[in-house]
Amino acid sequence: MAMVDRRVALAIIAGLCCLAGFAAGVDRNNFKTCDQSSFCRRLRSLEPQTSEFVALPQSLQQFKQFITLTVVHQRTQHEYTLKLACLKGGGTFHFQVDEKQPLSVRYRVQDVLVQEPQYGQTRVESSSETAVSVACGEGDAKATVQLAPLKVDFYQQGKLVVSANAKGMMRFEHLRTKQQPQHNDEPAADQEQPEGQASEAGEDAPPAPAPAEDPGAWEENFKSHHDSKPKGPEGLALDFTFPEAKVLFGIPEHADTFALRHTATKGTDPYRLYNLDVFEYELNNGMALYGSVPVLYGHGETTTAGVFWLNAAETWVDIFSANRESNVVSSLVNLVSWNSQTEPPAANFISESGIMDVFVLLGPAPTDAFRQYTDLTGHGPLPQLYAMAYHQCRWNYNDERDVEMVSAKFDEHDIPMDTMWLDIEYTDGKRYFTWDHHKFSHPVEMIRNLTDLGRHLTIIIDPHIKRDGGYFFHNECTERGLYVKNKDGNDYEGWCWPGAASYVDFFSPDARKHYADQYLLENFREQSATVGIWNDMNEPSVFNGPEVTMLKDNLHHGGLEHRDVHNLYGHMQLVATFDGLQRRGEGTLRPFILTRSHFAGSQRYAAVWTGDNMAEWGHLQASIKMCLSLAVAGISFCGADVGGFFGNPDGELFARWYQTGAFQPFFRSHAHIDTKRREPWLFPEDVKLVIRDAIRKRYRLLPFWYTLFYEHERSGLPIMRPLLAHYPTDVNAFAIDNQFLLGDQLLVAPVLESKQARREVYFPARPDGTGDWWYDCDTHRRHSAVGLEPIPVDSYKVPVFQRGGTIVPRKERVRRASTLMRHDPYTLTVALDRNGQAKGTLYIDDETSYEYRRGHYLYLQLEYRDGVLSSRKIDSTASYPTKSWLERVVLVGLPQEPKAATLYTDASGAASGQLELERTQDAVIVRKPDVSMTEAWSIKFAF
Repeated sequence: MAMVDRRVALAIIAGLCCLAGFAAGVDRNNFKTCDQSSFCRRLRSLEPQTSEFVALPQSLQQFKQFITLTVVHQRTQHEYTLKLACLKGGGTFHFQVDEKQPLSVRYRVQDVLVQEPQYGQTRVESSSETAVSVACGEGDAKATVQLAPLKVDFYQQGKLVVSANAKGMMRFEHLRTKQQPQHNDEPAADQEQPEGQASEAGEDAPPAPAPAEDPGAWEENFKSHHDSKPKGPEGLALDFTFPEAKVLFGIPEHADTFALRHTATKGTDPYRLYNLDVFEYELNNGMALYGSVPVLYGHGETTTAGVFWLNAAETWVDIFSANRESNVVSSLVNLVSWNSQTEPPAANFISESGIMDVFVLLGPAPTDAFRQYTDLTGHGPLPQLYAMAYHQCRWNYNDERDVEMVSAKFDEHDIPMDTMWLDIEYTDGKRYFTWDHHKFSHPVEMIRNLTDLGRHLTIIIDPHIKRDGGYFFHNECTERGLYVKNKDGNDYEGWCWPGAASYVDFFSPDARKHYADQYLLENFREQSATVGIWNDMNEPSVFNGPEVTMLKDNLHHGGLEHRDVHNLYGHMQLVATFDGLQRRGEGTLRPFILTRSHFAGSQRYAAVWTGDNMAEWGHLQASIKMCLSLAVAGISFCGADVGGFFGNPDGELFARWYQTGAFQPFFRSHAHIDTKRREPWLFPEDVKLVIRDAIRKRYRLLPFWYTLFYEHERSGLPIMRPLLAHYPTDVNAFAIDNQFLLGDQLLVAPVLESKQARREVYFPARPDGTGDWWYDCDTHRRHSAVGLEPIPVDSYKVPVFQRGGTIVPRKERVRRASTLMRHDPYTLTVALDRNGQAKGTLYIDDETSYEYRRGHYLYLQLEYRDGVLSSRKIDSTASYPTKSWLERVVLVGLPQEPKAATLYTDASGAASGQLELERTQDAVIVRKPDVSMTEAWSIKFAF
């Protein structure tokens, strides 16, 4: 939702939020640049240099699972501890640097990893006065610590894939007391020498006078806001080089190209990771947005490696691109000669506080690196099936009658829809866990009416709590001390939708528990166990705060400063919400949560959408780039507001957005309160029919989506994937971000520009230079060449291609909601490769509960080989009594037409009957095999 509603602003927060340019896009003056952020200004380096850090060879200590070394800053002689360890499996190193004896304990990120790192054996292979070499057990993963100057090289299969501090940009501001100004020209004898100043005097000589420090080192102002910085400067920076890479990608969330641009140039800001409420955000830049996931990958033809920078403070990331001449990488095909690069790409991470806590992901394949990351931060759990279907939302549906009317209109126009959404206006005066009983006088009945139709309701609940003495939840949070505190220890007060508000301190276990308890049916009675939850404004958004967020010197449970945990705040709200919904459903129903703010690991709790976008073609294009970047960072359940949140899309843009959204994991239409109503039937009939067609395509593919989500939980691999994930040697595919893969089965190339009669589609190359066979999902026409091919498109056409060698399940009987399709029959589309073979999978369960984790499911292997199509269980111990059956098989790519097809269903191999065949120009269709999906079966074709 928007940063500020004009009516609320005028009535409640006039003068607090600058609304100039409300309709013209983001006001960049509200948000810092690197030069306005003191630690970024101090620690940013643009040119390689000799590092001032060295490791002491005599300090080496070897333990079974890790080694440690003492690192010294040569000028200050301040000491740090370096810890290096291998994780089990040998594909990941854990690399940490912290002060050896800090004045106070520096913050280490909690509640992000799915479990404590599982370490394997870290073995010292050799050590000398210049270097220490370690290996992960007997595996191929190795690291070498160069001692002076400090540099750490990481190897996979004998290749150097990541170097830490190769550019010498490491910085680590140790905690120290503030120097008091002297009243004479001599410094105090016991004055600590500041980092960055050398002294050639003897031990007994006083240190040289301190140079002038950055004016923001000890306290800092931005506009009217003051940051007291009680611990003073505590920033840190470390660069990483990727010698085998040609492109870097990751570090969402930014509205920019998938392949990261070169930023290490004076006058260009680094990419910023600092969760902020930025409405009508600009495209093609590295401004901070709603979420921060500090994982970065470097990819080349021979290897993929990654770096996970586990730090929740404000962070800036400079990119040293392999191709500095091209400021923006082509969105279709990379036309820059990668081989002309003069140096490998690199990134410099700059954080305000915390420690250096780094996981180095060694790949070597892209999918290996993605798995290594999600093994650390968790796999997204399987949602209920309805959550993958279509969602209808706007700010706001006015009342119960409006909700019922919209639901009925979807039926009237024969458009499937699974979930109605309510924004903040449903509440009693922006008091969450309440209803406005004038507009929604019978909320439980309204929810039941939707449920009876097979539909669901999702409602919004934000982290700001109205400061109102008549509001029960505010009173409870006040009495129990559950709010975030200001620097003086009093409840922090900011401004948001309700006006004066305080913010639940989700870092407090008691606050999380009490907040989660509000979701229980005995507390929030006017709901049901099936209602979904939308956590918005959780960056957190504070209308009158610095950069529209919370003060950094605010305090959380345990004395944590907000600056240390800012990017984690929304994530911790998700932890509480997920707990509340699980307990509300008594541990049986899978929760559905949508969040705007997110961090590493948020995929374990919620879906994510790309925030307050605009009804423009550029924002439609950005939805793919942003969701691809989130997907490789573990967050696959991603989508964008269909149609754009701000503005009024014309019919062409609206229809094309539906066609794109239908092939993204999260599929929801949403709009600002000041936009025109835009339900599909309010557009001309031709537009409505295109929208209906797009939504119905989504519903037909729900078995495919459900299987992808289940396999995502098992493997951690992205659902929506860049082409390089499966075509890692095709250099021309590295930067493509206007088409994408779903799993490794479908290639999707939506129409993203106005008035297109042809869509240029890139078909990628395999390592041997040949292309896969790709079959048009509408016509079954085969494409086998590598490179760009123009595909004719009309208003209905979405270029989607099934890869040869795959089997994709569908359900062709589209109903009003996915919940009514549970026992409907399946259609299998079998697309053969050059060898005349194909494989696929199909996952089936009750679509709502956790019973699948107790073995109540079917996971089927589908295979076509040597003229036989078969189905068998992958997990033989699992079972589920589905009523679904096989209705149809579509085979494409057969070298010759079969004369007959025979079904076999029992273990003896006896034939169950001859099947009806239908021949079309590009396919052979087997009609009504009528075999239960619970059975093992095969269809043998006679040629």
